[in-house]
Amino acid sequence: MRFVERLLPAVACFALAGTAGAGTLADPADALASLREAAAYERARPVAPRVPRAQLLATPQVQAVAMSPDGTQLAWLRARRDRREVWVQALPDGAPRLALPRTQAEQVAWSRDGRWLFLPEPRQLAVLAMAGQRGAGQVAVLGGVTRRQFLWLDPTQPAAALLLERPARTAGAGQPWRLVRVGVGGEETILHEDLRRIVDAAVAGDGTLAWLLLAEGEGHALYRATDPSPRQPVLRCERMRRCVLLGVAPGGGLWLWSNVDGDRSALLHLDGQGRVQRRHEDPRGEADLFDVTLDPVDGRPLFVAYRSTVPQLFALEPGDETRLNAIERQRPGRALQVTPGRERWLVQERSDTLRGDRWWLADARGRLTEALADAAFTFDAKTHPRPDEAVMARKWPMRWTASDGHVLHGFVTLPAGMDVATAPMVVSVHGGPFGLVRPDFSNDAQLLANRGYVVFQPNFRGSTGLGRDYVLASRGDFGNGRVQRDIVEGTRWLLANGIGDASRVGIVGASFGGYSALLGATFQPELFRVAVAGVPPADFSFVLRDYLGAGQEMLPGIPMAVSMRHLGLDPMDDALAARLAEQSPTANARLLRRPVLIVAGGQDERVPIRGITDYAARLRTLDKDVSLFVDDQADHGIADEHSREAYYFLMETLLHRQLGGAEPEPASAALRQHLQRHLRLTGPSLAN
Repeated sequence: MRFVERLLPAVACFALAGTAGAGTLADPADALASLREAAAYERARPVAPRVPRAQLLATPQVQAVAMSPDGTQLAWLRARRDRREVWVQALPDGAPRLALPRTQAEQVAWSRDGRWLFLPEPRQLAVLAMAGQRGAGQVAVLGGVTRRQFLWLDPTQPAAALLLERPARTAGAGQPWRLVRVGVGGEETILHEDLRRIVDAAVAGDGTLAWLLLAEGEGHALYRATDPSPRQPVLRCERMRRCVLLGVAPGGGLWLWSNVDGDRSALLHLDGQGRVQRRHEDPRGEADLFDVTLDPVDGRPLFVAYRSTVPQLFALEPGDETRLNAIERQRPGRALQVTPGRERWLVQERSDTLRGDRWWLADARGRLTEALADAAFTFDAKTHPRPDEAVMARKWPMRWTASDGHVLHGFVTLPAGMDVATAPMVVSVHGGPFGLVRPDFSNDAQLLANRGYVVFQPNFRGSTGLGRDYVLASRGDFGNGRVQRDIVEGTRWLLANGIGDASRVGIVGASFGGYSALLGATFQPELFRVAVAGVPPADFSFVLRDYLGAGQEMLPGIPMAVSMRHLGLDPMDDALAARLAEQSPTANARLLRRPVLIVAGGQDERVPIRGITDYAARLRTLDKDVSLFVDDQADHGIADEHSREAYYFLMETLLHRQLGGAEPEPASAALRQHLQRHLRLTGPSLAN
């Protein structure tokens, strides 16, 4: 199976990381009725007991679960504190066994014949023999001098992988890109060489290259690999229209995951004459395609999923639909993904109230048996249970209409057993800005709701997953402008309709979300009483200019500056840069009159620490209420578990003091020491 991630990845997303209603919210009356239903549902529940911080910080030990194509074996990674292990199990009820005690792989992939397990690591592609045969070990060097990267397993071969080889940095203009097939014995076949950047490819059933996606100019061009030279592109994917090649279709056509023919991405079929037809799109008319599951043997699409507003999974084969319906009756309202095998299916379950993934085995009639039921979570070298779903808050989808008539989406998480009209509210803004809040479990939202806060997570215009028009509607107005007004207007709409106490509202976020939090505390102090900002660009124009010549890419082969221009944020636009700088929190530090907590990483390459420390120093000079926590070794993600705990503890403390939510559980001695080392500034609101 080939796995494809979301069509438009987040640019600078940072994460310290309900079942949504089934009906569409077609008009404001429906949206308001759904909101009131959610409030009544939560008010009738018992007050949730406190969930320890550690349960929301603990890392799942079981990761990257994969089933062999015949459905007879299961493999997964088990995370230890300093390493990952590879485990396997014979299905349906064999004993799990350790297959490899140490690996740097982040995924495992079964060969088509089920005899080999591929392990792509940063520096090598390794294989494990799963049928007692010889030959396990390294099959190819990745990264480094070879500049090779693992793409995916070749779906046309019993056991082979496809690699992409980049030209060396020191090579001249004549050095080609190469698409290489490598077998488990290390044997190599060059499928294609090209002076243009190879982005994607599809291989025919006989093992020959059938389709090729290349970077050209400011976009991607799709070619038939069999066309004589000079070849003309069959399709162009430009200006944030993406094409992901899923595999060769019958008759020489192609399966595509793309938005080349419309607003929202969908499953497309390209026939032999180059005509595009939509084969499946979101029936609700809201979401981009989230996932496509391919048959592990012949590569045809079997399932499609959407997960931008509500989780939806559809079977494309009638026989599969019957079994899927049986599964969904047992796990109603859950976000499901299916890996099909001859003997059984592997079902991955996610939910707004379920921390981590749950795994099931489904027989031919769809009856479920839980797999990996003993999966544990670890924090600070201790094992922690999965939080009880019964005490978790639901994540309700919502939509509102902005003052200019644009319909916007988001989610609201309500504390159980409370009159939400009198509860404090926290607005949690996602990063990116080209990212998305999905109807999945949110550590931050669950922590805050458990402490008694209403949590509003807006998918403001510019968010992904809701169509190309939704992304482009921001028009680059990311200062104190249209995007910030989306967030403010969504907050005020909730307050006006009885959700949250208007006198106790805070705003939090990280990366772009942290920037929005600083904007809110600076320009909307009558609404937001406190702000918590993780790794925030205090001057968005400074970070935007850093994309020029930095070598970063949002789309393969397309410079970041080009993609940002297509998204309305042209780094070369002097007028835009001047407006963003003029509206930045840094330039308006004197206006701040609300408490601010900032968390930053000393090795952050996306938001350089010097911009954050300069902003904090300005605030301190102006005698503002600012606190600054800096993990010297952290990058943009702040992965250290103690720094993540410090973030939660400081956020809880500040929100408790300013908004009246629950007081945080006391800091351990280790956490106090960590705070003493890294809390560089302590404002009055966080004193003592």
